[in-house]
Amino acid sequence: MSGRTPRRITARAFIALIVLCALAAVAGCGSERDDRTVVRFWAMGFEGEMVRQLIPDFERANPGIRVEVQQLPVTAAHEKLLTAFAGDGLPDVCGLGNTWLAEFVELRAVAPLEPFLARTPSMPANDYFSGSWDTGVIGSHVYAVPWYVETRLPFYRKDILEASGVKQVPRTWGEWNDAMAAVKRHVGPDRYAIHLPLNEYEPLLNLAIQQPDPLLRDDGRYGNFRSAGFKRALTFYNDIFARKWAPAFANTQIANVWNEFGRGFFTFYVNGPWNIAEFRKRLPRELEGKWGTMPLPGPDGPGASVAGGASFVVFEQSKHKDAAWKLVAYLSDPQVQVRFHALTGNLPPRRSAWAGSEALATDPFTLPFREQLERARPAPKVPEWERIAQELRIVGEQMVAGRYTVDQAAAELDRRADAILEKRRWMLDQHAAGGAR
Repeated sequence: MSGRTPRRITARAFIALIVLCALAAVAGCGSERDDRTVVRFWAMGFEGEMVRQLIPDFERANPGIRVEVQQLPVTAAHEKLLTAFAGDGLPDVCGLGNTWLAEFVELRAVAPLEPFLARTPSMPANDYFSGSWDTGVIGSHVYAVPWYVETRLPFYRKDILEASGVKQVPRTWGEWNDAMAAVKRHVGPDRYAIHLPLNEYEPLLNLAIQQPDPLLRDDGRYGNFRSAGFKRALTFYNDIFARKWAPAFANTQIANVWNEFGRGFFTFYVNGPWNIAEFRKRLPRELEGKWGTMPLPGPDGPGASVAGGASFVVFEQSKHKDAAWKLVAYLSDPQVQVRFHALTGNLPPRRSAWAGSEALATDPFTLPFREQLERARPAPKVPEWERIAQELRIVGEQMVAGRYTVDQAAAELDRRADAILEKRRWMLDQHAAGGAR
């Protein structure tokens, strides 16, 4: 018995040695160093999810780079970016909302892109829709290049226009007024010609951007809402409600805008390109061919609209700017933009991407957006703009409710905008005084 014990211990030790060797081999495999440069890319919402599908091709073409994509919730993205800036935790590159750019430029958080663009002839500025490109230009520098673009224009019911006696799609405000009056006569008191949701500032803003007068004056120091141009837009907007052509509703007061459009509760609906897919999916089959999109009418002809969307920025804190720019250049390639459109429905900012895609070049629902993007203009480039835009929504709703006349609403908007811009005026004045000294 005592002679068998050593053999049993030896067998156990041998088995343990085999296990330890196997574990060491596994650990050794798992600890192989990854010497690739890591590019951290933040993208918001649905786009942040879909762009992951484009990254493997980039990494195969750039074996020395690994991309980490972080998807940010849209509602929390702004706060997260500011927190990351304060904590030196910004990523290398980000898809930034166009109206946020001015704020991050003032914080000196984003890098000017001219050195990168100078060595990237595949990204000429004149291939981009000019209004979209201009959203990334602040002062004398290019700080962002468009990733995807959007603007707003009317979706409309072709069959209801025809039944109302409207022979052609309106191109001017006068023709649009005539069409809405004809539709209202046809549909009666329980239905409407147009839906302009009172919980959105974009419909009024798009009418205002068509005017020759800027929305802010004196380098963004003051509101310019008492200008003749803005009051013309405000009057046109207010008259639509006063004539009962539009319901004084927010979108939250309508159970389902797609169903209401489908049943003819309203004939025109000003909205963005993402709704093309929604209408195709949600409208009944019998309405196929009976609805469409059209360029936004202007005071004297097809009008301008606001250039929205998101643009690429490279942050100053990044230690891998060159690698980050390679990712920007890849995602800006026209063929890659066409793939991204197929994944998301977002519209490419480059004319060559449209020309190279049969789906985009021939789709009757996206072609009016292509035309509209040629006339899109950037919103005012001040960090306070989104706050001012919300005041535009609030005062516009109060005007429709009868609290303000057009003149009173314009004066109230100037008062609110001037209060919001007070700090900006002080900072600009301090900067000017410092320069003089």
